Amino acid sequence: MRLLTSCFGAVILPVSSILTGCAARPIPSGSGNSQTNQQTSQVGHGRITSFSGEHRFLSNFWPADVTFEGVRFPSAEHAYQAAKTVDVSERARIAALATPSDAKRAGRALICRADWDRVKLDVMERCVRDKFLNNADLGAQLLATGEAELIEGNDWGDEYWGVCNGRGANHLGKILMKVRAELRQRDAGP
Repeated sequence: MRLLTSCFGAVILPVSSILTGCAARPIPSGSGNSQTNQQTSQVGHGRITSFSGEHRFLSNFWPADVTFEGVRFPSAEHAYQAAKTVDVSERARIAALATPSDAKRAGRALICRADWDRVKLDVMERCVRDKFLNNADLGAQLLATGEAELIEGNDWGDEYWGVCNGRGANHLGKILMKVRAELRQRDAGP
């Protein structure tokens, strides 16, 4: 067990759940839920620091069809969480869940596939790419962020996918910027 201090407090979690994002990791209330997330979207100094408000579409919780390994999911979050397992029936169950929050909760309860730590960045990139390349309106919105640095700022302690209290790897933000560059290059033509 390890004491993990989030931006708002401490919780005790098994070390394995902290590292993998799989079984036994609680979901703080408000994480990714637009009704409870009080953080406002901020744009300034060429940065978007929160995927809420007018930039909510950047969130994996935004409703947008995403196809991953031949299965259609109602959001990138559904697809990402389902990819934690290779069990086809579990993936279908997650695809049918009503909300991205439900999908996240289900994904956290899964026993992750053996190679999850090695493939999770690639899986996220594939989900985000499909979301923006195959949904023209969302692709246009992503392009409209211009050259802004995209930072998945959060208050629930996620320093892997985002940034909390100025610290974090911001992997989701980096993936979004990479996909934005791909869209720009695609639209520029040969």
